[in-house]
Amino acid sequence: MLRAFGMGAHGRAEPVAMQIEAFFHEPTNSVSYFLIDEATQKAALIDPVLDYDQAAARASTKFADAMLARVRDAGLSVEWILDTHVHADHLTAMAYLKDRLGARTGIGRRVVQVQALFRDFYNLPRDFPADGRQFDRLFDDGEKFSVGTIEIEAMHTPGHTPACAIYRAGNAAFIGDTLFMPDYGTARCDFPGGDARTLYRSIARILALPSETRLFTGHDYAPNGRAYAWESTVAEQAAKNVHIAGKSEDEFVALREGRDRTLNAPHLILPALQVNIRAGVLPPPEPNGVRYLKIPMNRL
Repeated sequence: MLRAFGMGAHGRAEPVAMQIEAFFHEPTNSVSYFLIDEATQKAALIDPVLDYDQAAARASTKFADAMLARVRDAGLSVEWILDTHVHADHLTAMAYLKDRLGARTGIGRRVVQVQALFRDFYNLPRDFPADGRQFDRLFDDGEKFSVGTIEIEAMHTPGHTPACAIYRAGNAAFIGDTLFMPDYGTARCDFPGGDARTLYRSIARILALPSETRLFTGHDYAPNGRAYAWESTVAEQAAKNVHIAGKSEDEFVALREGRDRTLNAPHLILPALQVNIRAGVLPPPEPNGVRYLKIPMNRL
């Protein structure tokens, strides 16, 4: 159990008990989270995953259904479904879960930049709305909202994508792909709109949080055969992150850009992005009743 802080009747900070639960999606090495207010049993779901079999072009909901089962078993009331960014390595289950839970959806306001960029990338119809209306709420940097009695702050952390944001609740922060575990490093920056120098400055904002802040990352790849893990602290990242610790901005940029040139494209990037800019809604069916994803040739 963690303790966040809310404001009491006399303006004093008072402790609020919250629970964090992680769900690991091994096919994409992704981590989804529940943030639960113990007092009210209200919750947020963060970065939920929709299963996708690329060879068969088939979406399924086994992983998301496990999260729904947890909601039912615990008697939770889900208020928010949040994405930290437009994911390139998995499809979001945001729309599927919204339909079943009635929760609001949210993402950082700069998602509109990503929508405009990939509207052109996929040659979507010009009337495809690149204004974020697919999401219920677009969060500004520093904007605060709540889950039950827990106050959450959105912080823009671009660099991996232009629209990355983290969600901070008390002494916990859900940091998406900005930082991985210290022995694996940081997010790549070679996607359209990414920038290593911007990422370095976003990471500096995270490392400026109190040193004991617990950081919950969006992926883990278990380097050198260690067990999967997804929680670290600001202090651990500052001291041990293999891409950041002891490096200047220029040194980080050189390291990050050099490493990015050696990386293959994520396995699901082409199907994922066109779904995720729609907040997880699949493309509309064509006259034959079938939905189609577009695969642009020679664009990556």
